[in-house]
Amino acid sequence: MYPGFLTDVGGIKLGHASDFEGGTGLSLILPDEGNTGAVEVRGSAPGTRETDLLNPINQVSEVNAFILSGGSAYGLDAASAIMQELEKDGKGFDVGCGIVPIVSQAVLFDLAYKSSKARPDYKMAKLAYKKARYDNKECGIIGAGTGATVGKALGMDKAMKAGLGQASLSLGSLRVAAIVAVNAFGDIFDNERGKQIAGPIVDGKVQTTMDKLGEIAGSFADVEGKNTTIGLISTNATFDKTRLTKVCQMTHDGYARAINPVHTMFDGDTVFGLATNKIKADVNIVGALAAKAMARAIANSIYYSNETLI
Repeated sequence: MYPGFLTDVGGIKLGHASDFEGGTGLSLILPDEGNTGAVEVRGSAPGTRETDLLNPINQVSEVNAFILSGGSAYGLDAASAIMQELEKDGKGFDVGCGIVPIVSQAVLFDLAYKSSKARPDYKMAKLAYKKARYDNKECGIIGAGTGATVGKALGMDKAMKAGLGQASLSLGSLRVAAIVAVNAFGDIFDNERGKQIAGPIVDGKVQTTMDKLGEIAGSFADVEGKNTTIGLISTNATFDKTRLTKVCQMTHDGYARAINPVHTMFDGDTVFGLATNKIKADVNIVGALAAKAMARAIANSIYYSNETLI
């Protein structure tokens, strides 16, 4: 496994809630005030909330909470519960007559994993809010990764378990960290070690999806919209939304290093960006580190979820 966790950046709380019987969950990121948020969506089947707001041309730049969750579009309900909790704590965008908490969210499709009726709900969201802490280092089959699977090109019966991964890097006082729930259509690779670590399982052996494209071309309708890798890259660097969006774009290179094929019509691949705005740093350096951290976090999502690979 690769070292590091999202909370290594500092000024970020992380909490999870999981329904292990139903096979779904959510992960909640609560940054301290004074942050900047951004997003880049590259997959073609996304389920998201408050992503347009993060466009550099739009008004609000600070985010009160990020949610990564299962449940497909049903999971978006969880944000309403987080808004209620934030409002109680007086956290949100001041609109003069009150506050409006800014909660951005991305969901993945895990309805086919165990129970299609199990979705992150108000109760789970409030539990994650209550459990969120600055030193959370939980990974694997937990939170948004509870129902995550990969290598589904040959069907769910041949898929492999994935989960929630994290990793972090540092360069002097600069910190860059990633968290990701991996539910990809494609296979997973540890690119630094040059090996495939997850994909469809046939007769006990991991297959390579790219080698099976001819066989599965006629069955793409069976996997459409049932995947998605959702993650967040964080840094203690100081960025406005424009430069942080560039970091998110570069972070998607980490997806491409670790997932193949990636950004398909069957995936809603999304990367949020979070800057805590504590130090000055070059956007090129942060983006390069972000891509590396994300690729490592994706590999860790497999390592933490499959004991035989550790």
